[in-house]
Amino acid sequence: MRFGIIGNIEKEGLRETVGRLLDLLDRSNAEYCLEEHLADLLGVSQKAGTVDMQECIVGSDMIVAFGGDGTILVTARRVGSRGTPILGVNLGKLGFLAEVTPEEMEKAIGDILARRYLVQDRLVLEGTTSAHPGNVYHGVNDMVVEKSRSPRVISVDTYIDGVFAVRYRGDGLIISTPTGSTAYALSNGGPIVTPTTQVIGITPISPHTLSGRPLIVSDTSTIRVVVHSQTEEILFSSDGQIEEFLTSPAELIVRKADYSVRLVKRTDRSYFDVLRAKLLWGQDPRSG
Repeated sequence: MRFGIIGNIEKEGLRETVGRLLDLLDRSNAEYCLEEHLADLLGVSQKAGTVDMQECIVGSDMIVAFGGDGTILVTARRVGSRGTPILGVNLGKLGFLAEVTPEEMEKAIGDILARRYLVQDRLVLEGTTSAHPGNVYHGVNDMVVEKSRSPRVISVDTYIDGVFAVRYRGDGLIISTPTGSTAYALSNGGPIVTPTTQVIGITPISPHTLSGRPLIVSDTSTIRVVVHSQTEEILFSSDGQIEEFLTSPAELIVRKADYSVRLVKRTDRSYFDVLRAKLLWGQDPRSG
């Protein structure tokens, strides 16, 4: 197995944590490549196996990505349809996508070398907009349309498989994967969805009616939204990283992509363990 090692060079503790990983891989005679900017940070830019990020991703059997969830999302977009498994080492804050902490890294890598790990497929969204014909956007967490700089509400007409479903009036709309259910959608009242569930979530942002409720549809559905804004400027984003400004009325079509992102998971930790640890899920402050 050949590991591809990449990371967010702005993260505190990156140098020490990656250095420990390289020592472990060298002791295990494991193959790896190191992304060149990360190699420069470590002072090993002349070391064999140092390549640019895309070459590192293409030439690896597993990617080890150091950073927060944003780093994992960037990595997933770079991996695309290749299907290369990604192990996230969390150097960020909440870290829902990053599977292990720096303290857990050595054990996790040992388990991987011993073939004691799981690979979980996660749904990816594919979106197109009328404003940018020919462009195809992908999202592991979500795709969002929302008002830009105006305080005025926008209207979002939502169609499911060509059938009109609902008009939401508010600040916008989030179309999310199960993975993204614990991201922006959760902060807007959307439900937590277990990550391998085959559904897509539709969650309004600050709806202006009590009847504007979140909706769950099958992942085989095609979702079409038409957004109307009096200011004629609408912000579209994918995973909070890719952004485009659209002019009203704007149309967005979202469906399941023809590939999934593959995340490396430990065998001794469940999704519900993660919820309890990261969100304090179910914790009662009255309990001792």
